[in-house]
Amino acid sequence: MSTLTIIVATDQQGGIGINNTLPWKLPEDLAHFKRLTTGHPIIMGRKTFDSIGRPLPNRRNIVITRNAAWRHDGVEAVGSVAAAVALLGGAEGYVIGGAEIYKQSMDLTDRLIVTEVGETFDCDAFFPAIDPATWEETAREPHTSDTAGLRYAFVTYRRKI
Repeated sequence: MSTLTIIVATDQQGGIGINNTLPWKLPEDLAHFKRLTTGHPIIMGRKTFDSIGRPLPNRRNIVITRNAAWRHDGVEAVGSVAAAVALLGGAEGYVIGGAEIYKQSMDLTDRLIVTEVGETFDCDAFFPAIDPATWEETAREPHTSDTAGLRYAFVTYRRKI
């Protein structure tokens, strides 16, 4: 059985992006993302893929799109979150966005890895609320960015049994 993990960075209001871009620059979070996802399949929506602009290296890139004709080199395109999860074939996969894909994946996910950015930004995309009846915080690593001056924390949640 596949293990599905959502990995996301949010501001204090659950904001994750604006105009298909990240509203902050936090190199430490990008390094954390790369460290965790390298070597694993990643699942994303087509808009998230477009914002990145290319398949991420050393990862199996699975893109969810409603457009059955959409294709891109180095990417497997599917029509739903369920189809993406089926492609994992027992491997651990990471859901990397965007907002609608996160929402559709929450009930299928075993773990959340959230970078909580300690400020509020102008955002037009948001992560679903993390229900404490469903999710248990298991780890928290607070940090301050040397380059961006932002406070942030890497937080891990596990689904309660």
